[in-house]
Amino acid sequence: MNLAAARAFLADPPPTINITPNSDGLPGILPVGKMVGALLTYGLIAALAGLVISAIVWAVGGNSSNPQLSHRGKSGVLIALGAAVLIGGARMLIGFFAGVGSSF
Repeated sequence: MNLAAARAFLADPPPTINITPNSDGLPGILPVGKMVGALLTYGLIAALAGLVISAIVWAVGGNSSNPQLSHRGKSGVLIALGAAVLIGGARMLIGFFAGVGSSF
């Protein structure tokens, strides 16, 4: 390949593809969206239950002078809070990164 051919090859811009997500492309999109919403609800309920149980474990470990139990309760509280943040912000996070990906 000579230099002129390489310049001609690099000068041509790549083809653009304009495909965007749509909600009517496949049947069953609405029920799948409802199922995902239900999973988000279940996830938040599970995070709340984990937070309550971990707080109880933390309190029992602290009052019984059991540092290992107290540490596990603290870790559980942090994990439950992190899970709630991720589950609650999932739509926003996915929307943000989908917007970043579509800008390229």
